[in-house]
Amino acid sequence: MISVNDVSLQYGQRKLFSGVNIVFTPGNCYGLIGANGSGKSTFLKILSGEIESTAGEVNVVPGKRISILKQDQFAFDTYTALTTVIMGHKRLYDIITEKDTLYSKTDFSDADGIRVSELEAEFSDLNGWNSESDAAKLLSDLGIPEEFHQMQMNQLESGQKVRVLLAQALFGNPDILLLDEPTNHLDVETCMWLEEFLCNFENTAIIVSHDRHFLDKVCTHIADIDYGKIELYAGNFSFWLESSQLALRQRSEANKKIEEKRKELQEFIARFSANASKSKQATSRKKILEKLTIENIKPSSRRYPYIGFEQEREAGNELLHINHLSKSVDGQVMFENLTITVEKGDKIAFLGPSDLMKTMLFQILMGEAQPDGGSFKWGSSTNRAYYPKDNTKYFERDLSIIDWLRQYSPNQDENFVRGFLGRMLFSGDESLKPVNVLSGGEKVRCMFARMMLAQPNVLVLDEPTNHLDLESITALNKGLEKFRGTILFSSHDHQLIETVATRIIEITPKGYIDRVHTTFDEYLSDDAIKNQRHQLYS
Repeated sequence: MISVNDVSLQYGQRKLFSGVNIVFTPGNCYGLIGANGSGKSTFLKILSGEIESTAGEVNVVPGKRISILKQDQFAFDTYTALTTVIMGHKRLYDIITEKDTLYSKTDFSDADGIRVSELEAEFSDLNGWNSESDAAKLLSDLGIPEEFHQMQMNQLESGQKVRVLLAQALFGNPDILLLDEPTNHLDVETCMWLEEFLCNFENTAIIVSHDRHFLDKVCTHIADIDYGKIELYAGNFSFWLESSQLALRQRSEANKKIEEKRKELQEFIARFSANASKSKQATSRKKILEKLTIENIKPSSRRYPYIGFEQEREAGNELLHINHLSKSVDGQVMFENLTITVEKGDKIAFLGPSDLMKTMLFQILMGEAQPDGGSFKWGSSTNRAYYPKDNTKYFERDLSIIDWLRQYSPNQDENFVRGFLGRMLFSGDESLKPVNVLSGGEKVRCMFARMMLAQPNVLVLDEPTNHLDLESITALNKGLEKFRGTILFSSHDHQLIETVATRIIEITPKGYIDRVHTTFDEYLSDDAIKNQRHQLYS
């Protein structure tokens, strides 16, 4: 158990949170959410002891071990992947190191023998004899093949290092597990494995993530950082989101009878309780929800941008034909002989082992890169809006947000442009900020405003949820679901793919799979597709 007592953190005049009192208990998984810059990662560092709070204290039951997902990919460069994982259990690794030092002594004394005996006893108590096999299994489960286990970390690619550090955090059954964005750089199968691991984790887990599907699968509670406070709510992210919005809507309906409100909330709780799946985590969540009272549900003060794409005109039936398209980068094949006909109204999620592959495909289709072979042709009636993964070049000019957006507006009236910025949560003096100092999330919202002004009938989106907070991701998700045009997109957000895509195309250097009229979950569970994917990735 870990408890937070009257914790506050302040940097100069800026107060992140104050008077926080929470008890995190075993058997539960807590999703820590909040707007960008609210202090989620900082709060995890306070819990781990990496930084000190301004006031208050964090208490951990004596003898309980905290494990945290480390972010520095270069901190273990001189160690092998297997050793790096074992170092996640500091006491066990210290015992191994001290034992090896003593056994290597040429003048081994009686005192050394006594000390080794003590260390061997503690080593056995900590299940040390299985440490290498346990660490190796974690690495393999997280997609690091056995031939990489004895390689030094500085020989591994960035994505592999992230997986090793995740294995390090999970190693040795920690009592308290702190994970900051654990699904970053993980493929679909590895994310599913991690979900299952956390659903069966019997100790305390506290997680920061922007992946709504992941939070829904693993969380029994949501810890929400809002207006300098951290409130704890039972249930997963979807329950928190819908219940807080329901409570906010009811609060604004002043004339609605109390009993009608209570009945609506009770029905809402019952519906979510009934939806729990068979996993241990979901069963635990179901029991928690059944104990909820109406008073536990509170409105949220979160602000959501409005993201809605309207077509100036519908596209014709001839939309896009890709014919035997090929591309390599630095000698590495991205795709070969790619032949696809995109139909009007398709919402296609592009999957694949390489993010660069999807980026190159979109850049070719938008005229920003040249293919090595093949061709493509857009229909003459298409009006395309593109969201690139790297939007840096759009914000290099010294302009205010309002002047920046005015460049792309057919209507130059200031009130009209301010209206679009207001939808993206830039109001008042915020619209006068220079664009070259905006945060990543603010730049993304500016790009969406630019695309909305274009009134396209085709959207091309390369990882559009990067840098966004959960509120903006939710707003984007709804906007894409409602869009009546055609969408080509890539994303690591499971829920976005599941709810938006009507067609899945998975591209590898060896070939591709193209499935229409299927959801993402259906795609992942289809045995025939699993066999095809295995052949493409083997």
